[in-house]
Amino acid sequence: MATSAGSADALDPKNAAKNTIKLENTDKRDALIANEKKYQAQWRENHVFESDAPTTNEIPFGSLSAADIREKHPKYFGTFAYPYMNGTIHAGHSFTISKTEFTAGFSRMVGKRVLFPLGFHCTGMPIKACADKLVDDVKRFGTNFERYEEEVEEDQPNGTAVAPTQDQTKEDVTKFSGKKSKAANKAVKLKYQFQIMLALGIPREEIHKFSDANYWLEYFPPICENDLDSLGARIDWRRQFVTTDANPYYDAFVRWQMNRLHEIKKVRYGNRYTIYSPRDEGEAIGPTEYLALKLKVKIFSVEAEKALKGRIPADADVFFVPATLRPETMMGQTCCFVGPKITYGVFKVSEKEYYVVTKRAAWNMAFQGTFFDSDHFPRDQSELPPVVELPGSVFVGTLVKAPLSVHTNGVRILPMESVLATKGTGVVTSVPSDSPDDFATVRELAKKADYYGIKKEWAELEIVPIIQTPSYGNLTAKYLVESLKINSPKDVTQLADAKDKAYTEGFYKGTMLIGEFKGRPVQEAKEKIRDALIKSGEAFPFADPAGKVVSRSGDECVVAYLGQWFLNYGENDEKWQKTVLDWVNGGLNCYTNDTKNGFIGNLEWLNRWACARTYGLGSKLPWDPKFLVESLSDSTIYMSYYTIAHFLHGDKFGRTPGKLRISPEQMTDEVWDYIFTRRELPDEAIKKSQISVEDLQTMRREFEYWYPLDMRVSGKDLIPNHLTFFLYIHIALFPKEYWPRSVRVNGHLLLNGAKMSKSTGNFLTLSDAVKKFGADATRIALGDAGDGVDDANFEEMSANGAILRLHTLWKWIEETLQDSELREGEANELWDRLFDDEMNTLVHEAKKHYEDTNYKLALKSSFYDFQSARDFYREACTSSSLSMSRRLLTKYVRLQVLLLTPIAPHWSEHIWLSILHNPTSIQHAQWPSDIPPADPALTATREYVKTTTSNITSGEAASSKKAAKGKTVTFDPKKPKKLTIFLASKFPEWQDKYVKLVRSMLADSSISQDGGDEKKVNAAVGKIAPKSEMKKAMPFVQKLRREALSSSSSSNPETNLLERKLPFDEEAVLNAMVPGLMKQMGSTCQGVEVVRIDGEGVKEKEKGYPEFAEAAEPGEPKFWFRNV
Repeated sequence: MATSAGSADALDPKNAAKNTIKLENTDKRDALIANEKKYQAQWRENHVFESDAPTTNEIPFGSLSAADIREKHPKYFGTFAYPYMNGTIHAGHSFTISKTEFTAGFSRMVGKRVLFPLGFHCTGMPIKACADKLVDDVKRFGTNFERYEEEVEEDQPNGTAVAPTQDQTKEDVTKFSGKKSKAANKAVKLKYQFQIMLALGIPREEIHKFSDANYWLEYFPPICENDLDSLGARIDWRRQFVTTDANPYYDAFVRWQMNRLHEIKKVRYGNRYTIYSPRDEGEAIGPTEYLALKLKVKIFSVEAEKALKGRIPADADVFFVPATLRPETMMGQTCCFVGPKITYGVFKVSEKEYYVVTKRAAWNMAFQGTFFDSDHFPRDQSELPPVVELPGSVFVGTLVKAPLSVHTNGVRILPMESVLATKGTGVVTSVPSDSPDDFATVRELAKKADYYGIKKEWAELEIVPIIQTPSYGNLTAKYLVESLKINSPKDVTQLADAKDKAYTEGFYKGTMLIGEFKGRPVQEAKEKIRDALIKSGEAFPFADPAGKVVSRSGDECVVAYLGQWFLNYGENDEKWQKTVLDWVNGGLNCYTNDTKNGFIGNLEWLNRWACARTYGLGSKLPWDPKFLVESLSDSTIYMSYYTIAHFLHGDKFGRTPGKLRISPEQMTDEVWDYIFTRRELPDEAIKKSQISVEDLQTMRREFEYWYPLDMRVSGKDLIPNHLTFFLYIHIALFPKEYWPRSVRVNGHLLLNGAKMSKSTGNFLTLSDAVKKFGADATRIALGDAGDGVDDANFEEMSANGAILRLHTLWKWIEETLQDSELREGEANELWDRLFDDEMNTLVHEAKKHYEDTNYKLALKSSFYDFQSARDFYREACTSSSLSMSRRLLTKYVRLQVLLLTPIAPHWSEHIWLSILHNPTSIQHAQWPSDIPPADPALTATREYVKTTTSNITSGEAASSKKAAKGKTVTFDPKKPKKLTIFLASKFPEWQDKYVKLVRSMLADSSISQDGGDEKKVNAAVGKIAPKSEMKKAMPFVQKLRREALSSSSSSNPETNLLERKLPFDEEAVLNAMVPGLMKQMGSTCQGVEVVRIDGEGVKEKEKGYPEFAEAAEPGEPKFWFRNV
């Protein structure tokens, strides 16, 4: 088999990561990985992550309610979407996994039993389609593809113009920068499935085995398990399973689920739009449903008349058929667009009726009842020949009657360059009152009528207001085009924005201005107008794939109107829909408003969903076994299966019996009902299962304890389908007590600030990440990547930096705790107390962030800030010639290890066992509970020290920069200098009246948290402040107001505010800071003095202090450098 260098590169899996960073000098990483492997083996050997509900021996069945048991023995049950087994886990998957993983680790530490299981998703078409393609590859090229000869494809020559679309326009598409070599102009395409498998890193001699779809189920799950183990994931692998009928227990579970949904009429049968290929089924992408309007030809253009003469009967009706999503605007049609360079066909509907559409649109219509009925679908396009094919330019000028249009004399067919032949019918009706694209185009056509070969008046029909909107008036398109300064139809970015604004405003806030539904909301009128047009015969439903869909045989799919089993989501079952909406609004923790709003929007939009297919892998639909349950419908409540999986089977396939030695045949629908609390014992059907009452109660206990699901984690892209289905089906099948409690959604993951892509070499699998950085450094980078629904960023430099941090801290701990110079006994020095208080503060901060699942912030508090606290303490002690306290450093190490355990458990385990010599794994350790709350006085002292130090060093640095630029400075930083710090013991007298003002306003509740009091406060200040004080009085009062509100939790904020006393001795603190300041300023600093600028003390000092010294206030000292 001949292979070029280009082909070899394309097929080499290493090239997927060729542009990620390369590590050198990996000794530190290797030392960390050695520890990680050791502890992973110990955790698995000791079954550390296997967790069970309290047994019926511990708590007899029926003696306590399930809720009481969960309260007595708190638990956490978290899952993420099980991975699909057609490849390995990449960094994006790992990011989602980390959210469940970190929460599992923290939940263990707060005393909860934790269940974090994982199965393997194999249902659906992708695996089967790939296997079938490999069957073809093996037949064509041989078992090891030895007969394959490389195929190359020439790129377009450099400088060839590419036609712009509505989504992409360039001012001059013929101008390119740079030149390609002849070799670069040859692109190796991964055209065949075996090439894709090679690129995944699968050995050539093993690829042919994947032509059996079941081999995928054997091959990828162990790799997934190994990858997650290498990350240190806290997964209970006893509960793993594969989906489909490859596992007969899971198959029985899915059949039960579908039977019960069918019984309660949540599964229905009927005709619906379905992605379809005459040869086989396509991928699971949804259709877009339009209304196809019939614009009857009144007078053809001269060219069209000539081209059609003798081709169609003289008395036949010909219709241009545009597809619209906005039937409510049809009264405003002023013209109809065609793409002048697009080829259109005239297709025969009947002897007296013909449609003008693209060939692609006609092919879609053929499967929706227009040219053929559902019993006689065509096999290929030769069965649907057009009467004639003509470019759109031929039809320009044709006069047509547009249904509902106020222009009853007819509208013209006009050219529009941006019409897409691959969307809708290729014919676009124009409503310039409400469509920014249409307004921009007709304006352009009217300006350049001669250029476009049309009569100007054709593009200047009156634009009639159709819809009134609160934001954009009654001519929405005109307003938006002009306000956004859109100059031509080529301003595609602005037009896309305008289109979104126009549709959103019009649909949700618009009111009809004309027609039968005048005065009614658009939301109400839209469907009524659509139904009226269909009923009158002037329009018909039409659907189009939402994107290009290619079936497994390479056939481009269409939308067919077929008989289908579907789940009756949406408005067709309003009670079900409302129950789910109510749960999202009132019972489900969505963590962010974006997630909640995503659910609400989707629930309002989602409609029936086809739940069965005839091709792929899966469980058979029990009452109609020619169908298989599709992949998004067999994966809605599988989390409940996790609770009892280990009782049923001992391996992922169900080939070996589980703990209760139950056979698949015994798992009848009635047994599932009992386990999932849908029925009670005794029952003859359950007795017939021959499962003992004790075993049934054991399984039910396990379900009742672990359910409801506490956290479901997923990417944001699953809100429109899986996550919404997940809510629907839980609510349909389970009592309310067991409905999901939370859904945590995350954004996509960037890699080094860019989209992950194998083709650009910016791609990282979980296995590669762990091999490159180790488990804990990878976990830290995942934690540091971000939270919320915005896209996060995995920075390899962050992971690499974590290696150094972890290794350095490990060695520092080893050496420092053995240091005989550490100070023994009590830790009562100022720096001791500040360090102790900062550790206490960070422990409480970290706990709050972990509880809120804000892992980036948790990592900051528990690792970065915790180390900074240690550094501050170490530097302060060194500057003060004070040894660090052994007691405090031991506390620091213990807390650092515990706080970092959820995110970096291997590192924490090593310190915990090998250095702190604890007897059991840190995986069993509890979050520190003996930590007092932060001391406000010590917190204020610490912030004072840090702020004052920063101000002084920044001031010196600023002077150095000025001097370096030749600017005038008050002292030369390079020469010997002295620092004087001025402090005040009391506040300026002018402030007293404003303190009293704020205190009185607090007392009568004139100051409030919501900020609505600002005008009232400013007015009060204006009444008592002289003009000379206004500039400083206003900011001072606002500062007091903020301080008062921030201290409103104290028992008497007015009194605290009035006293205005620092909670620490400022002079003593400044004197304690002197050694550290001397060290930071270096050898040129000849001394630091602390001076009071009020009372008798200032009089005893030498004269000549700067005037700004008088501006010092308690807590806000001033400082002065001078050369000596």
